[in-house]
Amino acid sequence: MTGQFKRLGKRLAIGAGLELSWLLSSAGLMRQARGPGVIFTLHHVRPHMPEAFEPNAHLEITPRFLDAALGRLRREGYRFVRLDQVPALLAAPDGGPPFAAFTLDDGYINNLEHALPVFERHRAPFTVFIAKGFAEGSHSIWWETLAVLLRRKREIRFDFGRGSERLGLDNPQQQWHAFDRFAWFIHRSDEAGAVAAIDRLARENGIEPTDLTRQLVMSPGQLQRLAGHPLAALGAHTISHRALARLPEAEARIEMQVSADYVEAVTGIRPQTIAYPYGTPEAATAREAKIARNLGFTVAVTTQPGLPAARLTGYLPRISLNGFYQKRRYVSALASGIPLKLMGR
Repeated sequence: MTGQFKRLGKRLAIGAGLELSWLLSSAGLMRQARGPGVIFTLHHVRPHMPEAFEPNAHLEITPRFLDAALGRLRREGYRFVRLDQVPALLAAPDGGPPFAAFTLDDGYINNLEHALPVFERHRAPFTVFIAKGFAEGSHSIWWETLAVLLRRKREIRFDFGRGSERLGLDNPQQQWHAFDRFAWFIHRSDEAGAVAAIDRLARENGIEPTDLTRQLVMSPGQLQRLAGHPLAALGAHTISHRALARLPEAEARIEMQVSADYVEAVTGIRPQTIAYPYGTPEAATAREAKIARNLGFTVAVTTQPGLPAARLTGYLPRISLNGFYQKRRYVSALASGIPLKLMGR
């Protein structure tokens, strides 16, 4: 239960911070917190299908909320721009209206089916980051595999490194405890080996992880269709979606380069943008930013919260449109930069 209470407490604290930020922004206070623009992170965009156990709910927003967010930003004077335009906008001396760029990680089918019509309605460009292994269906998405597995079973057995353990899954509290154990295992051991072990466990319980990937992620044909839209661009997101900072430098470089090669092969357009998998300080460091620059990427983005600055085009922060905070006023609060100032950033 401790993990559950911590999560709930964190969500309540963030919600309270967003409410305060919105009030301050509405009152015209802390205007200096607003930067030249903002880059938003999204993942799934689809109608919500409630489940008792939703470990990935933060990665999902509804098309209705996306529509409301875009409308709100437009009314507040934001201009919608392509991600590859951001460096030039940051370097421009005259400033101008604030910009908003939209990015979606992992290449989910719902980006084509549900997000694209909303972006069309608002004439908003967007970039979708593609992991080669996901698009080809050769790699599993471990967090999606676990969500299905832990909902479906009453108990499982797994070796986290100290021998086989039984994990009860009778209720959401136990499911959350198990998910946290697996996430810790992924990020504290050899990631490829840990994912392979989870895949074996899923198969032993009648779940094929790569089938889930194919159900969720756009195929090469769908990527071609999306890339042909004038508002859409595709960026690189590695091959296997592993934390690059934990890989040898040569392997990290291959992950980044082959991902760009794949996008170019599918669409005929060499991507100039890349998103680091996970995008945390532990997963993407200055080494990865240097590799990205050497490979010719003009923009590289993290998931670290912040507003973009000209000196950091190889390591740009983003603001998450998070499934837990789907209120229009929170979009205004996030774009204002005030939550970052309140956090001391």
